[in-house]
Amino acid sequence: MPDTTTPEPRNDTMPATDAAIAALRAEIDALDDAMHDLLMRRADVVARLAASGAKGNGPAIRPGREAAILRRLLGRHGGKLPRTALVRLWRELLAATTSMQAPLSVAAWLPEDGVEVLRAHLGLAAPIRRCGNEAAAIAAFEAGTAALVALPAAGRWWRTHTPSRLHVVARLPFLGAGTTVFLLSPTQPDASGEDHSLVRVPVSGAAGLAAAGLTPVEIAREDGLLLAELPGMLNAGDPRLASLGASVLGAYAAPLAA
Repeated sequence: MPDTTTPEPRNDTMPATDAAIAALRAEIDALDDAMHDLLMRRADVVARLAASGAKGNGPAIRPGREAAILRRLLGRHGGKLPRTALVRLWRELLAATTSMQAPLSVAAWLPEDGVEVLRAHLGLAAPIRRCGNEAAAIAAFEAGTAALVALPAAGRWWRTHTPSRLHVVARLPFLGAGTTVFLLSPTQPDASGEDHSLVRVPVSGAAGLAAAGLTPVEIAREDGLLLAELPGMLNAGDPRLASLGASVLGAYAAPLAA
C-alpha cells in the first residue's frame, strides 16, 4: 500500500539565514573594533596636543574648529544614517576630547529647552551650573567657578555687555532648529570658514548697516537697541560699525539647517 502521509516541510533556508546573520554581526563587531582603535588614536593625538601647550590658557573649546569639522563630515556623508545622528555622535566625541584638555564648566541662565540645546552641544556629561539670572552666570565666570557662560537672546546682558573678557563664540543649536543659546568664552572667536558676527546697534542705525552692505538679521529688539546678526567675522574697529554706534559682541559659525 503506498505511503500517503505528507512529509514534513524541510527548512533548508534557516541554516543559511542564521549563517548570514552571524556573518553580518561578525562584520559589525570588526567595524566596532576598528572604530574603537581609531577613537583611541584620536584621543592620543588630542592628549599630545594638550601636552604641547599650543592652545594656551583658557577653555580648550574651539567652536569654529568644531564647526569646520562637522561641515566637512556632513559634506561627505551619505547612506541611511541621519545627519542629526552623525552630528550627535561627533558632538559627544568633541566634548569628551575637549574635556581631556581643560575643564569645561559652564554657568547658564537659560530656560529648560535652552539647557537641553546646550547639553546636546557640550555633551551629556558637561558640568552645567544653572544660575538664577544673567548676572549670576557672569559672576560665576568672574569668580573663576565657570569657564564659559551660556545666555539666551533675552535679558539685559546683550544691551549692556562689553566684550572685554567674554566674547560670544557660538550660537546654538549648530544644526537644526531650537531655542537660541549664545556661548560666551574668554577666548576670541575662531573662524570656521562661514561665519556671522553678533552686534548691538541702535535701531536707528539698522538702515545704515544695510546701506553699508551689512544687511542685519534681527534677533532681538529692546530699549531702542537691536541685537542683530551680520555676515562675516567683523572687527570691533570696523569703521562701518563705529559710525553707527554698533558694538561687536562676538562671532560664530553660521548654523546649518537639519
